[in-house]
Amino acid sequence: MNQQTQRALVLAGLGAGVALALRRSQQRYELEGKVALITGGSRGLGLVLARQLVSQGARVAIVARDGVELAQAEADLRARGGDVLAFPCDVRSHEAATLGVQRVVAHFGRLDILINNAGVIGVGPLEHLTLEDFDTAIQTHIYGPLHMMLAAIPHMRQQGQGRIANIASVGGRVAVPHLIPYTASKFGLVGLSDGMRAELAKDNIKVSTICPGLMRAGSHVNAQVKGNHQAEYAWFSVIDALPFTSVAVEHAAAQIIRAVRHGSPHLTISPQAKLLGALGGVAPNLLAQAMNIVGQALPGYAGPEGDVQKTGRESESPIAPSVLTSLNDRAAERNNQHGKLSLGNSAEA
Repeated sequence: MNQQTQRALVLAGLGAGVALALRRSQQRYELEGKVALITGGSRGLGLVLARQLVSQGARVAIVARDGVELAQAEADLRARGGDVLAFPCDVRSHEAATLGVQRVVAHFGRLDILINNAGVIGVGPLEHLTLEDFDTAIQTHIYGPLHMMLAAIPHMRQQGQGRIANIASVGGRVAVPHLIPYTASKFGLVGLSDGMRAELAKDNIKVSTICPGLMRAGSHVNAQVKGNHQAEYAWFSVIDALPFTSVAVEHAAAQIIRAVRHGSPHLTISPQAKLLGALGGVAPNLLAQAMNIVGQALPGYAGPEGDVQKTGRESESPIAPSVLTSLNDRAAERNNQHGKLSLGNSAEA
C-alpha cells in the first residue's frame, strides 16, 4: 500500500468519524422538560433510571403494581427535587396500560419518553416450571411493552417525535438454563422492539433495544425461586453480585439514558454480555455446548417441595446473603427492593 492510498484511507476514516459524531449530535435529545414514563419504576433499575432522569431535568412518571413501593419511590424522587407522578398500573392489562398513558398525558400534557422496564425473573429447573410461569413472563415482558407502546405511539406521532427504550436482556440473545421463562420472553421482547423500531422510524419515533448483562440492582431478593430453593438462590445471587460478573446499576442506567438521548438502535451493557452475544453470533454451537455443561452443573429436581414458589429473601442460606453477595445486598437497600427506602441513600458502595 503506497503513501497516497494510506493517506486516503486515513482521511476517509476521519471523515466517517466526523460524520458519525455530527449525526449523534443532531440526534441528541435534551432531557430538560421532557416527560418520561417508566414501568417498573418503583425499585431497582427503574427507580435508578427515574433518579437520573430527574437529575437531568426530566419530568417523570413511574408505574408499578405495588402501591407501597411506589409511595416510597415517589417520596425519594420528590426529595431530589423531581416533578413526579406515581400510580399503580399493571402493564399486563391492555386497558390498564392505555389508561395509564392517558393519565400521564393528562397530567403533564405530553409524553416524550417511554421506558418499558417492568420485569419478573424466575429461577429454577424445567421439572418444577408450569405454564403459569411462562405465561407470567410472557405477559410481563412481551405484552406489557406492547400494551404500553400501542398506547403511547399515537401521542408521540401527534407530537412529531418520541423515544422508546425496551429493557430486554442478554438473556434475550443467549438462552440460559434455569431461567427459561425469562429468557424466552426476553427473546420475544428483542424481536418486538427491533420490529417496532423499523416501523416507527418514519414517524421520528426512535426505539432502542437494551440488553443489559447482570446488574447490581438488588433485584435478586425478589426473584421467584423453584426447585432446591437455597441452592438455586445461592448460585443466582452470587453471580448477580460479584464485580467481575455484574455491573453497578447506576452505570447501566447512565448508559441507557445516553442511548435514549442518541436514539441508539441497540445497547448491550457490560463486557460479559457483549462477549456472550458475540459468541452466540460467531460460535453458536460452542456456546450451546457451554450452556449444556452449565445446565448439568446446576441443581436438579428437588421433589414435590420444589414446586412451591418462594422469593429470594425466603430462600436464604449461609451463602446468600454473605460476603459474596454483599454488593447486591446493599444495592437492594438503596433501590427500594424491600419497600423500606432510606431517602437520599443512593450512592454505589
